[in-house]
Amino acid sequence: MPFLLRVELPDVPGSLGRVATAIGEAGGDIEAIEIVEHRPDGNAVDDVLLETSPGTMPDSIVSACNTLEGVRVLWISRYAAGGNLFLDLEAVEELTAHRAGAVDRLVEVLPHTFRADWGARIRREGDDAKVVHATTAAPEALAWVELERPARLETGDDNDVLAAAPLSSDEVVVFGRRGGPDVLDSELARLGHLVALAASIARNG
Repeated sequence: MPFLLRVELPDVPGSLGRVATAIGEAGGDIEAIEIVEHRPDGNAVDDVLLETSPGTMPDSIVSACNTLEGVRVLWISRYAAGGNLFLDLEAVEELTAHRAGAVDRLVEVLPHTFRADWGARIRREGDDAKVVHATTAAPEALAWVELERPARLETGDDNDVLAAAPLSSDEVVVFGRRGGPDVLDSELARLGHLVALAASIARNG
């Protein structure tokens, strides 16, 4: 069964190797690793896509990683996308392949690109908001938020993590995660870049 593990570790040579060894000894087989963020405190955040051996519990992998000095598991979850990480470059390829509908195509690939549960595009209508395009797991209604730049959104629900970026003065693109992990600054920057790129591709499509 595939799992996605987000782990914080010292940003020094050998750290990732120690984590990989611990995962292997706990019954996990690493399929892919992506560096998510380099932090100013000397740590890094990595996403690790792994398969577990039959009978292996994810808790055992978390425990094995957390016993390593300076290593902390931030989040682990089943990963429905299977054995491939959908990287930003692949998202850009999707946008350029669907130029006229690039923004809606971006909404559709947000869950894979950001390890999220859903994506949506919402438009302001008076004091309310209308969901213009969304993936199947998105809420039927979303509140309008005034944004000048990509930002984390307050949800009133501790289990939901939302981030959004402005598409125009009247539209925003948003993705949501149920149960975390928290949205990183680097993810906000990536979201803003992809939204701006999708808008540009659609205008020139």
